[in-house]
Amino acid sequence: MKGRRIKEEERTRPPFCSLLLFMPDLTLETEFCSKGYRLIAGIDEAGRGAWAGPVVAAAIILPLDQPERLQSLIAAGVNDSKQLTAHQRLRLVPMIEAAAVAIGVGGASPYQIDREGIVPATKAAMERAIAMLAPQPQALLIDAVNLQSFISLPQRSLNYGDSISLSIAAASIIAKVSRDQWMCGLDARHPGYGFARHKGYGTRAHQLALKTLGVSEAHRKSYAPIARLM
Repeated sequence: MKGRRIKEEERTRPPFCSLLLFMPDLTLETEFCSKGYRLIAGIDEAGRGAWAGPVVAAAIILPLDQPERLQSLIAAGVNDSKQLTAHQRLRLVPMIEAAAVAIGVGGASPYQIDREGIVPATKAAMERAIAMLAPQPQALLIDAVNLQSFISLPQRSLNYGDSISLSIAAASIIAKVSRDQWMCGLDARHPGYGFARHKGYGTRAHQLALKTLGVSEAHRKSYAPIARLM
């Protein structure tokens, strides 16, 4: 049987079963630094799989010339946001904000997701997050999304990037916490759905609320579980 070509990101990502033991580091950032880039943005999103609310992206530039500050983030436990509790994420946000050179957050609404699809909307959210950075980055490290058609900067996209790159991991935490806060605001505007608890994901409680209350303007009407209720 012919061997398939192994993609670059497949060579670098950890086996799925080891993700819980894998801690992000600065290997990918160092590779870009060796090519002369100093302002390297890590980018990630939160909320792609949710049934309601926006998809939110964060971009962050860490001070690669200050290793002691970066080591403090590693020691504090900065990791893929999905591997952390809500309390751990909230504890890490001020540490990340204090260490970062720049942070940008961008989003795409349920309306844009329904109009364009989740992948284009996610890319638009990431582009908005990058545009918020000051200074602007010289290179990008992105979790699982290719932005070549959006941004003509040197970039590397890889699966499980938030478990490999410290910059992407930090962005994943900022994106998740920012979106969670947005969903708490939606909970106040659309009471009864439980957005503050499940953050728009398809939990049993969310499904029951939809049967009782129907579909709200905060829901993604192009998603099959929501479309079936309309």
